[in-house]
Amino acid sequence: MAYPTTLNIPTQMIRFQGLFDFDGLYNMIAAWMKARRYWVQETKYKHKVPSPLGAEQEITLKGDRNVTEFYKYSMAVDFHLWDMQEVEIQQPDGTKKKLINARMQIKFSGAVDIDYEKRFESSTLWTNVRDFFLKYVMRNEVEGIWHDELYYRVVNLVDQVKEFLDMRAAGKEYKEYV
Repeated sequence: MAYPTTLNIPTQMIRFQGLFDFDGLYNMIAAWMKARRYWVQETKYKHKVPSPLGAEQEITLKGDRNVTEFYKYSMAVDFHLWDMQEVEIQQPDGTKKKLINARMQIKFSGAVDIDYEKRFESSTLWTNVRDFFLKYVMRNEVEGIWHDELYYRVVNLVDQVKEFLDMRAAGKEYKEYV
């Protein structure tokens, strides 16, 4: 049996309802990915016609990063917002700021892509060599280093989003891993 060329990490999810700065949240996630050298692109933007309760939006941000010539990290952040209504708030210094009042679900997913350039798929022999190499020689490195590193990076991003939305206490449980 062939060794999988894509190792997915467990999907993380945040659900939130209330008042928040969506533009700030979106920019914070994009800046977080760019600071860690991910190639960021928005692959999906869907805005549904507003109902009396508000609009509905679906947005997907994807980030890719080539770690080596053999490994690549892929990360996706899926936003789904319901009952969106724009609210204007006056801040203590007198300026006005536009915030969003909505229900929101954010899914964080990722994968380690192995042999993403398909160098070893030119023949059956090379595919078998790659599978043997990954199963018996490099398995601990792939699953213990590359997979875990991406998992803890996603956990770090989830913590950053929770802090931005004021959903958690101060401190991080995985601080020493990231």
